[in-house]
Amino acid sequence: MGQSGPVTVELTRPVTRRTLGTETMLVLGLSLGQSAVYATVSIIAKLTAEGGLSRQTAALNTSASARPYLDLTYQLLGIVFALLPVLLAVHLLARSPGDPARALGLDAGRPGSDLARGAGLAALIGLPGLALFWAAAQLGINATLVPAALPDLWWTVPVLILAAFQNSILEEVIVVGYLMTRLRQLQWRVGAIIATSALLRASYHLYQGFGAFLGNAVMGVVFSLFYLRTRRVMPLIVAHALLDIVAFVGYALLPREWFSWL
Repeated sequence: MGQSGPVTVELTRPVTRRTLGTETMLVLGLSLGQSAVYATVSIIAKLTAEGGLSRQTAALNTSASARPYLDLTYQLLGIVFALLPVLLAVHLLARSPGDPARALGLDAGRPGSDLARGAGLAALIGLPGLALFWAAAQLGINATLVPAALPDLWWTVPVLILAAFQNSILEEVIVVGYLMTRLRQLQWRVGAIIATSALLRASYHLYQGFGAFLGNAVMGVVFSLFYLRTRRVMPLIVAHALLDIVAFVGYALLPREWFSWL
């Protein structure tokens, strides 16, 4: 009463724990949580198939069309759309004060340090990982792994490198940066946060077998501890990308008999 113009009232609603929990489940359901469900169904199918798990094949980076340029189109579209959950996660984190990319350590402010740490992590994880995959193959608890099943074309290696970066960005931003940030905001204990991140990482690799599950669980613990210490996800992206590039491109270019142990 008595005011000559319109009055604007800005209402702010604090983000509740329930809202954060629902948001986290939705982000995971649209990304790697969904992959974990499919991986669980896949391992059950492999275990119940004729010949058992060791006679089954887990193929990555498969061809999507017999026509090369259509196949390339599908590959690039798959890479682009797989990264949308990353943008969604960063967008949702932007509701809090500050730059979400910098808060996650996703910026390019320390290139030398990030590359050096990433290479060190790749060596730390990669060498024991090879031994674990060999042991799992000997014990028959892994499916036969085919890291790259694309035709031998001019775009094969570039696409495999892009796929490696897509995997690393998606997994490290969602499973480490985003998930661990949200679980800390939900006041989870540190041990539970590390275990959840590691088990999620392991679960969406379950389609490859139980050796892959164990190896990725260990990798998840190491990466989670590194992130808690440094608050930087970029070295994890570098390490993961290096591991995948070696696996994908190496399998595509080197003689097949070199990988018979997989």
